Amino acid sequence: MDHLLQVRATNTNSVSVAPEVPAQASTRPVARAVRDKKIWIDLDNSPHVPFFAPIIEELEKRGYPVVLTARDCFQVRELSDLFGFRYQLIGHHYGKNKIAKFLGLCIRALQMVPATNRAKPSIAVSHGSRSQLLVSKLLGIRSVTITDYEFATLAVGIHPDWMIVPDVIADDAVKSPKSRVLKYPGIKEDVYVPNFIPQPELLSKLGLAGPEVIVTVRPPATEAHYHVPESDELFEEVLNYLGGIPQVKMVLLPRNERQASAIRSSKPDLFSSGKIIIPEHVVDGLNLAWFSDLVISGGGTMNREAAALGVPVYSIFRGKIGAVDHYLAASGRLTLIESREQVHTKLNLVHRNRPARPAKASHAALEKIVEHIVAIVEGQC
Repeated sequence: MDHLLQVRATNTNSVSVAPEVPAQASTRPVARAVRDKKIWIDLDNSPHVPFFAPIIEELEKRGYPVVLTARDCFQVRELSDLFGFRYQLIGHHYGKNKIAKFLGLCIRALQMVPATNRAKPSIAVSHGSRSQLLVSKLLGIRSVTITDYEFATLAVGIHPDWMIVPDVIADDAVKSPKSRVLKYPGIKEDVYVPNFIPQPELLSKLGLAGPEVIVTVRPPATEAHYHVPESDELFEEVLNYLGGIPQVKMVLLPRNERQASAIRSSKPDLFSSGKIIIPEHVVDGLNLAWFSDLVISGGGTMNREAAALGVPVYSIFRGKIGAVDHYLAASGRLTLIESREQVHTKLNLVHRNRPARPAKASHAALEKIVEHIVAIVEGQC
């Protein structure tokens, strides 16, 4: 897709130590001192792929080599390939059992050690990778965790050296010393949404060229530590309600094949009638949200992507609501669904007036995050 930022591609089984910065990346010479300061980024979940794409590009423009690792879960591998990333695939998801999660975290951390020792990064950066945080502490690497949900739990007893959060999150909500918390304006999705260019052929590929109201639906993250059963109840109500409205067609984006199979088994009539479509291949979530009339999601990222694009969006997430979602709801960019009754009363099932392109957005979030990372790697914080 033309709008996707293409980071240099190679065999995905190799360690991604970037070579010399190409001439087009920067017009000024790159000092050896900068080239020696490698930045290790771990892609732990699917939203991290589009989020880090422009950050990687900006860091490489400034001459910093980037080392990429990725976890094989939630379409991280497929999205990384779609974006043309070079990365080493390490570890996978171990399910929702808490003991299995903890063991999986430790196993993945141990698997990361050899590649990390070879790469010798100056700092480790992620959007909440617990395994990377553990490895960083074991090997004495400075760690930077970016997060936009203050209730997320990191590795027990281990804290990053620095945290970078949206400025709408209060200082006292972050479990780190105030002097170690850095802020950026807007929301996480503001980092990459400004680069988005709509690709309308998506509709015909999905067979959605008709007059239907298109609703993109993202199920709750049933294997996440923050998951609560109330989100599942609302998701069930959404499928039942929209399944009975003739003019509506749903595009469902399950989080993994287990979830997809479970939903197919529970709603066979909605699939056989074509009321629900699951894309056969990984799709660009921004493009799908843009060409939808509304978005309903049990998670955070797709809700906020839609909000950043100006698409009507409804959250059925019933865990602790974070500061970012409160901010979006207060500004009218996100509607919180809090009961089964509200599924029937709050959803506005109409075609939206879609401009040719989204409104021009600021790059302030991207610029500030990159400034923070560079300041940390250069010891200026």
